Amino acid sequence: MTPTQFDHGYWYAIELKDFANTIGIPSANKLRKDELEKAITLFLKTGEIKSPTKRSLSTPGTRDVERGLTLDLRVVVYTNDKETKEFLEKEAQILAPGLRRKSGARYRINRWREEQLVKGVKLTYGDLVEEYVRLNQTKKPFARIPHGRYVNFVSDFLAAEKGATRQQAMRAWEKLKALDLPKNYRSWARAQSPKAK
Repeated sequence: MTPTQFDHGYWYAIELKDFANTIGIPSANKLRKDELEKAITLFLKTGEIKSPTKRSLSTPGTRDVERGLTLDLRVVVYTNDKETKEFLEKEAQILAPGLRRKSGARYRINRWREEQLVKGVKLTYGDLVEEYVRLNQTKKPFARIPHGRYVNFVSDFLAAEKGATRQQAMRAWEKLKALDLPKNYRSWARAQSPKAK
């Protein structure tokens, strides 16, 4: 498989994990989908097997949620579970009453947390709440997620196809997934034009 063939395909996380395990990428089962894609692309381009992340993939010990979440609790063994999300939401409402959750804020708080821990910053849950409030209060749109193909496709589809519904965007995405093309709106639109047929 070439890097282009890989990029033009659509892969579920389980397929990426299986392939990554087959070629020997360390801790493949603990990597996010974007990290798996990055590691596999590197392997296909160079033959090099390398972990795509510096974050700790193994954090032994009692989960923070089991120790009782408080604002001054240090982030050690974070879990992205319902109880932790509810804690962040509840504390964010105390800090900024009436705060509305902005699409993409949870994804970004998790990436921010990971970056801080990789840098050696000693975070507390209070720090997480403050950053979460800041992210939700940001007026500018968030930068695109580099590997958020589905999310970016739907956003571009709805912006370009006047009057389109989310359901139509999802149907278009399903068609695009089956095509041997980059997984973005521009490629889908070109494939729909009469010249492409």
